[in-house]
Amino acid sequence: MPLRSSLIIIALVLTALATLAYRALMPELDTPEKRLSVSETLGGDEYQGFDRAMEHRPFNFPQDHGPHRAYKTEWWYYTGNLKTAQGRRFGYQLTFFRIALSAEPPQRESRWAAGQIYMAHFALSDISGKQFYNFERFSRAALGLSGASAEPFRVWLEDWSAQGPADTPLPMHLQAEEGAIGIDLLLSSSKPIVLQGNQGLSQKSAEPGNASYYYSLTRMPTSGQIRLGKESYEVAGESWLDREWSTSALGKDQAGWDWFSLQFDEGRELMFYQLRLKSGEIDPLSSGTLVATDGRSRTLKAQEVVIEVLERWQSPHSGASYPSRWRLRLPAEKLELEIRPLLADQEIQGTVRYWEGAVRVRGKSTGKNISGHGYVELTGYEEKEVPGKR
Repeated sequence: MPLRSSLIIIALVLTALATLAYRALMPELDTPEKRLSVSETLGGDEYQGFDRAMEHRPFNFPQDHGPHRAYKTEWWYYTGNLKTAQGRRFGYQLTFFRIALSAEPPQRESRWAAGQIYMAHFALSDISGKQFYNFERFSRAALGLSGASAEPFRVWLEDWSAQGPADTPLPMHLQAEEGAIGIDLLLSSSKPIVLQGNQGLSQKSAEPGNASYYYSLTRMPTSGQIRLGKESYEVAGESWLDREWSTSALGKDQAGWDWFSLQFDEGRELMFYQLRLKSGEIDPLSSGTLVATDGRSRTLKAQEVVIEVLERWQSPHSGASYPSRWRLRLPAEKLELEIRPLLADQEIQGTVRYWEGAVRVRGKSTGKNISGHGYVELTGYEEKEVPGKR
């Protein structure tokens, strides 16, 4: 949802509307009083000229790995947990957001004219070093600065990119570098594509059209290099890809979401996003998916999943108070989990602030021990700036 998104996005979260994209290019936006909230960027009613996610559609691959320009927003959301042969652990996020400025192509003949803006977030969690690094970029889709294509698969913003070979999207090659921090990773997939929601139509609020088309690759064996200062680390592990496109998502009464993507060591995966209302209640449209070891999946409804917050963490950067340890129960599956962040501070310091980070999972499944790792995205929490900090 990273709504991965999401997370982020977010999806992570995350994903600005056209107003966000335009304003985010201006330096004066980067002040505490002018940062935008998730409800501001994913709410709104500027739909004219754009398609909306109203009904089921056939998914067509590899074309659907590429852009869907008839919709206002879209994201490619990669997260993963990796480690070296010696056990040094890292988490990473690389997310590309496409934001349409207008439903019509630009009328100007200038090569600089652009009807699309791309935003990207790159984050690295150095678990052993207890450090979190995060970066944000914007660029117009002109002069080759940013863009996306389906065949061959490629999405990029300057020298940050995700791309596949000429004739197939897999394996996907991720590259991003900012100063002394970088990743160079190769992702395959050991399971089929999962269509989230109702056959890929993911309803986010009661209003028709407040929905997305949403699919995931939930287990992507990953290998490559992480660069941290002067050191380079050979790593391996698992990644997760969330893909969504839409024109509108959150309703006026919704504040944000808590999104969980969990990969268990025994071979299953669980995704669940809990939509939060401004009243503090949980939206009954909250949803998720449980993926079996053989790739078969079933949808999880809001009433099937119970999430209890056990601890909270207050950001020294924004003042926001985030959940920081959870108990997640799925009684029908006799599954009970405790989820803990691998680092407390994994808050994205971008135009839209949100928490997106690597987590560890421990618990019981039908009475047997279960463990794993994953990512959690937390959006829409009240942001109170700490004096003197940004």
